[in-house]
Amino acid sequence: MTRDEAAGEGPGVVGPGERDGVVAPPEPGTPVSTVGRLVATVKRLRAEVSAAHAEADGRALIELAKGIMIERLGCGPAQAARQLGELADQAGLSPLELAADIINEAARDHVAQVAEDFVRQVSGSPESEEAHNSGSSVAVRLRTAECAALAASDTQAVAESLLQHALEPLGATAVAIWSAGPDASLTLCGHAGFTAGEAERWRYVPPGVATVARQVLTDLRTVRITSLAEAGLPSIGHRQNPQSGRVALAAGTGGRMHGVLEICWPQHLPEHTQAVVRQIEALAELCAHTLEDLPADGPHPDNREPAGIAELVDLSEGLYDPALVLTPHLDDEGDLVDFRIRHVNSHFLDPAGRSRGAIDGALLVEAYPMAASDSELFEKIARVYATGEPFRARRMTLTALIDDVPLSSVADLSITRHSGSVLLIWRIEDETARLASLLQHAQRLGRIGGFEENIVTGRITWNGPLFSLYGRSVTDTPVSLQDLADHAHPDDAVAIGRFLRAVLYHRKPASTAFRLVRPDGVTRHIRVIAEPVLDADERLLAVRGAYQDISSQHWTEVALAATRDQLAYSEQESAERNRLALQLQHAIMPPTQAPLDAPGLEVAVRYRPAESESEVGGDWYDAVVLPSKKILLCVGDIAGHGIKAATGMVVLRNAMRGLAITGAGPGQLLTWLNIVAHHLTEQVTATAVCGLFDPETRILRWARAGHLPPVLVRGEEAIKLPLLQGLLLGALAEAEYQEEEIRLEVSDTLLMYTDGLIERRDTSVEDSLSQLLATAKAPAPSLERRLDRLLTHSESDTDDDTCIIGVRVG
Repeated sequence: MTRDEAAGEGPGVVGPGERDGVVAPPEPGTPVSTVGRLVATVKRLRAEVSAAHAEADGRALIELAKGIMIERLGCGPAQAARQLGELADQAGLSPLELAADIINEAARDHVAQVAEDFVRQVSGSPESEEAHNSGSSVAVRLRTAECAALAASDTQAVAESLLQHALEPLGATAVAIWSAGPDASLTLCGHAGFTAGEAERWRYVPPGVATVARQVLTDLRTVRITSLAEAGLPSIGHRQNPQSGRVALAAGTGGRMHGVLEICWPQHLPEHTQAVVRQIEALAELCAHTLEDLPADGPHPDNREPAGIAELVDLSEGLYDPALVLTPHLDDEGDLVDFRIRHVNSHFLDPAGRSRGAIDGALLVEAYPMAASDSELFEKIARVYATGEPFRARRMTLTALIDDVPLSSVADLSITRHSGSVLLIWRIEDETARLASLLQHAQRLGRIGGFEENIVTGRITWNGPLFSLYGRSVTDTPVSLQDLADHAHPDDAVAIGRFLRAVLYHRKPASTAFRLVRPDGVTRHIRVIAEPVLDADERLLAVRGAYQDISSQHWTEVALAATRDQLAYSEQESAERNRLALQLQHAIMPPTQAPLDAPGLEVAVRYRPAESESEVGGDWYDAVVLPSKKILLCVGDIAGHGIKAATGMVVLRNAMRGLAITGAGPGQLLTWLNIVAHHLTEQVTATAVCGLFDPETRILRWARAGHLPPVLVRGEEAIKLPLLQGLLLGALAEAEYQEEEIRLEVSDTLLMYTDGLIERRDTSVEDSLSQLLATAKAPAPSLERRLDRLLTHSESDTDDDTCIIGVRVG
C-alpha cells in the first residue's frame, strides 16, 4: 500500500493524515511500537528543521531592519541590535514584529500598504491594540515570505515558502505557480501541497486547453472558483478533490504577464475580506518578480530599450508591409501606460500624411490619439504584450486625426511580441487619393468610360471619359441603354438587341461590340459591358457598366496591308453567306404573316431564327383558311439545322397543306404526315401540333405528334391543354394519333409554339411551362403585343429558332 492509500487520499492534494510525506504518530494510549517511535522521531526532526528555516527567515528580516537602522541612525551593528531590542520591549512587541514594522515604514511598498489596510479593516481605528497586533502578524508573514522568496534558489522553493509562511494561515492547502509561454501555453514551474505524481501530470498545458489558469490569461483578470465541480474547469488536483475552491491571479510586472499564481482551498472557496485579497495580490507580485528575466526579456524600470530590439528593427526593414516597432513605456510605479514608437520602417505610410521622422520616437497614443478607443487598438497591443498571443485581423477600421478631423481607413493588422518589444504591421487598404489617381490613369489609357442607369428613377450617370468617347459635351443628356441602337450602325441593331435582352430582361451580365456613330460623323468601334443591380427580391434596380473604345484594333489593319485584301474578301464572303442564309429563312418562314380572312378570328404569328445566323432552322408554322371555311393551324419542328432540316421542313409543310384539302381530321392528317416523313424524306424526324378551327361553332379539333401542348388563355388564367398521345413524326412507319376537341369562348386566346420558346438546359420542361403560363396570362392590349412579350421574356438558352401562332376569338 502506498503512502497516499494509507492516508485515504489519491495522488493529488496531500491529505490530513500526511504532511511532507510523513504519516502522523499514533493516538495517545495506543501501544508504541518501534515503527511508532521512528515516526515520532522523524516528525520531531522535521519540525526542528522547519523551525530552523523559520528562524533563518526571521533572522533575515531582523538583519534587514538592523541595516535600515544603521543607515538612518548612523550607528554600528551592535548598537543597532541593542536599539532594536530596547524598542521592542518598550512597544511590547517581539523583535520580529518590530523588524517588519521598520521595513514597512522604510519601504512604503505594496506589502506595507497591505498591512496598513488590514489594520484599518479589523477595527476601524489605527490605535486599536488588537488591530495593531493583527496587522503586525500579517506584515511578519508577508515580509517573511518575501525574504524567503528572494533567498530561494528556484520557483519550486518560492512556492513552498509562499504556502508555509503566507497561505497556510489563510486556510489554503496547496499552491501552483504557472509560467506563461509565448504560444499561450502553461508550464508548472513550482508547486506545494500537491503530490509529485499530480505535478508531473500537469507539468505542461498546451495552448487552447481550458483550465483555471488559462481563464486568467484569456480574461486578464483574477478568477475565483467557488468549486471546481460547479465551474466545470479542470486544474491540478481536481480529480482528487473536485469540490476544492481556487483563486488564480495574473503574475505580471510592467504590463507584461509572466505567469499565473493559483491557490487551492480544501473545500468551497470562502468569502475573503478585502485585506485578504490584498495579501494574495502581494504574493502574486512576488511570484511575478521571481518569474521575470529582466536582462534578457523584460521591460526596464527606466524605460531603456529591451534586449533584441536591434534585431527586430532589422526584421521590420526586411518586410514589404508597413510596420512599427513598439516598446513598453512604464510610469514611475512600473505600470504600463503607453508604447513608444522605437522604429518606423521605410514602407510605412502615415494615415495623417506625416513623415516618418515626425512619429519615430513618439508615444503611440500621443501620435495616434484615436488608438486608445478606435477598435480598441491600444488594448489589443497591450494584450499581445501581456500574454504573448499574436493578434491578426483583416479590414479593421482605424481612425487618424488630420487637422483635428477624424479620417477613417481600413487596414490589415498583425501584432506580435518579440522578446520585450511589439511588432505592429499596419497595411492600409484604401489609400483613397492614390487609388483614385490610378483609376483615372487606367481609364484614360484604356479609353474606358463608366455609367450607371437607374431603372426605377430613370436617372443616368456618366463619368467624364464617357462623354468624350461619345463626342458629346458634359452638359448634354446621357444616352439611355434603350436608345443605344439609335446611335449605332444599323447593322449592329440585332447584336444590341440581344445585349439589352440579356441585361434588362434576363438580368445577366453581358457584353457586345458595335459601331458608334458620333454627332461629328466619326464612327468608333465600341465594346459595352454591363451588369444588372438587383434588390433583395431579385427586382432590377439599375444597370451599371462601361464602354471601351476598341477602334485601335481596327487601325492596326494599316500595318497588315499585305493580308488586308484577303481578309476583306473573307469578311465579304462570310457576310454574303449569312445574308443568303437569312434570306432563305425569311423566304420559307417569314417573321410575320398577312392577316387571314376569317371573320371573328384574329390570327398572329411570330418567327425568330436561331442566333447562329449561318444555320437554317427547321421550325415551321402554317395558318390557312381551307375550302371548307375551317382554319388549319399547324406548328412543327424538324430535328437539326441546316439545308437538310430546311428541305424536310418544306416537304412536311407543303404535304400538310395538300392533305388538309381532303377534309380529314387532325389525327388522320398527322397519321398521313407520319407516312410522308418516314418514306418520302431522308430520315427526317419531327414534332408537330395540328388544329382545325370551325368559326361557326368555335370548336377546335386538335392532335399532337410528340409536340408541346397548346396554351389556352381565358380571362386572367392560362392553362395548357391535355398531353394527348402521339408519337413524333417519322419514328415508325405506322402510327395513330389521339384527337380531342374544345369549344373556345369569345376573347379566348390559343397559343401554339415550338420548344425554342421555353427550352433551357438547366430547367425541367414542367418548370419552363409554368414560367410560360405566368407570362401568357398577363393582360396585353393586343394579340400582337402578347406574342412580342412572349418572345421578349423568353428565357430559352438552347440557341434554337422559335415559332408562335396566336389565335384570338373575337
